[in-house]
Amino acid sequence: MLEVKNLTKCYHGKIKAVDNISFSVREGEILGFLGPNGAGKSTTMNIVTGYLSATEGTVLIDGKDILEEPNAAKRKIGYLPEHPPLYMDMTVREYLTFIFDLKKVDLPREAHIREIAALVRINDVMDRVIKHCSKGYQQRVGIAQALIGNPELLILDEPTVGLDPTQIIEIRKLITHLGRNHTVILSSHILSDVQAVCERVLVINKGRIIADGAPDDLSRQLAGANAMVVRVAGPERDVHKLIRTIPGVKAVNLLGKREKNAVEFSVEVAQDEDVRGEIFRRLAERNWPILMMQPNELTLEQIFVRLIEGGDDLVARQPAAPAAQEPAAEAPAAQESEREAENE
Repeated sequence: MLEVKNLTKCYHGKIKAVDNISFSVREGEILGFLGPNGAGKSTTMNIVTGYLSATEGTVLIDGKDILEEPNAAKRKIGYLPEHPPLYMDMTVREYLTFIFDLKKVDLPREAHIREIAALVRINDVMDRVIKHCSKGYQQRVGIAQALIGNPELLILDEPTVGLDPTQIIEIRKLITHLGRNHTVILSSHILSDVQAVCERVLVINKGRIIADGAPDDLSRQLAGANAMVVRVAGPERDVHKLIRTIPGVKAVNLLGKREKNAVEFSVEVAQDEDVRGEIFRRLAERNWPILMMQPNELTLEQIFVRLIEGGDDLVARQPAAPAAQEPAAEAPAAQESEREAENE
């Protein structure tokens, strides 16, 4: 559905906001697009939506080049910016009708708007002035405008920012539902949102992609594919020594006390080894109860921090990017560059 090839964006001729990145998004996939402030995330999304031009590289939306065939490509995109472009003095119905006409959608207007209103559950506020709607409803209206015209690709930038916990859960459910019939790119600083709805995560830092994969796969790679956490009610030094002597155990690291009279260890195990039974047997022989034993899985927040902190090393281990293509467009004027840099 989306293919980005050798994308580069330079400001003032030499400052690279995006540095020769390539990735693709399959049809029906929900992709989490992450990066710290200034990483190049917003610039990449603005190029994909056609708001900015690239210095080099191409963006294909369902085979349509965003620069060579902008109208055809943009018809396939629904975009929700971080701050939804709402006209606060319009009613919801007036606003969605305005967006319908603006996009020149070739569908039955009333039926199409009713269908989208039902999908995002805003039927009961259709005749309410937008500024009188709650923040959650305003966010839903923003998603509704992105859905006008039934675009195949949805790009959602910070869709839950400023919402209360109940509204966040509702928007997450909505995004998951939309993923059944749309390809979705979700950008958010709320990493629990991404972990809850995205099947794949792409992390960008300093203009380069430093990780691309399922959250669970990234967790195993960074935590160690054969690592576990064991919490034991027993003497710290003796428990450490005992676990360390079990065949197949490569390393044992103390994580500290997590509850009274109990210590927690990270246990690294050799490839294809399963030592859980032996750990249980030996500790049971000494009457040292195991209070917890589980894989050493990282949260997406921990994954993100480790990737950013070790970014340069991780980038060095990424596969080499394909050879650069001819520039897709010349760099825009300096005034536009300065505005884009501020947005970034």
